[in-house]
Amino acid sequence: MTSRPRTSRPLVVAVVGPTATGKSDLGLHLAEELGGEVVNADASQLYRGMDIGTAKLSVAERRGIPHHQLDVLDVTQEASVAAYQQAARADIAAIQGRGAHPVVVGGSGLYVRAALDVLDIPPTDPAVRARLEAEAEAVGPEAVYERLCEVDPVAAQAIEPRNVRRVVRALEVVELTGRPFSATMPRREHLQPTTTIGLRLDRGVLDDRIAQRVARMWDDGLLEEARGLERRGLRQGRTASRALGYAQALAELDGTMTREEAQAQTTAMTRRFARRQESWFTPDPRIAWLDATDPGLVPRAVALVRAAIGENDRHG
Repeated sequence: MTSRPRTSRPLVVAVVGPTATGKSDLGLHLAEELGGEVVNADASQLYRGMDIGTAKLSVAERRGIPHHQLDVLDVTQEASVAAYQQAARADIAAIQGRGAHPVVVGGSGLYVRAALDVLDIPPTDPAVRARLEAEAEAVGPEAVYERLCEVDPVAAQAIEPRNVRRVVRALEVVELTGRPFSATMPRREHLQPTTTIGLRLDRGVLDDRIAQRVARMWDDGLLEEARGLERRGLRQGRTASRALGYAQALAELDGTMTREEAQAQTTAMTRRFARRQESWFTPDPRIAWLDATDPGLVPRAVALVRAAIGENDRHG
């Protein structure tokens, strides 16, 4: 008896979760085991030369598995969800066209959703954004956040009050479209069949891992990396220069922070970032959560994805 030929596209796989849980390693294992290629969904790893501070896998560590959306921006460029969405979706389609499984890996929640979910990116206007940014600079983040609470309370509830960039973006969309920014926020609806694995850790274990990672970043030469990126215009790139670790390394280079202060601030801010990642991903019922410390993590994840692939093929 011959098997039924596959009529479905290769299933999309995603690995998500907080920083320092081992997403890159698991994504690599899944791509190796299943016949896949990795698509990065970490906004900071889009930047060329930002390697140590983002825990980017080196070319050797990728073990010959193709990786996409790594090293695609100069540090002077601004990362854009809209541009990423277009490029990442093109990569996913091309990988499927080669008969391989796209494995989307990263902890930047909106970038993951832009790649995988039904999400229309609202328009932008540099002049409007510049005016709103100047206003935020003049009156302070609390005042512009209060304004967002008035015009779009649903969006305000989902945005960190001191995240000026997102507050300004929400106000920009309201002004340009006349509609609430919350109306453009992603729905939990995949573009195509997708299975998502989330990695989680006990809070104490995660905090320890983050502290160890930050110390290792400095030991591995983050300061020297930041100095080299500075010569390439790091300070001119608003997104890159504010990335966790790099902002603190620049402060140390300026002499406004000691090494101990720079590491302590990076650790504290990364822990807060991890909490926000947990808040973003945890409510999503489509994610199958696995313990990142489980010795059988890789075979467990592979089995889960293989079962999803079989289900996709049966219904393809």
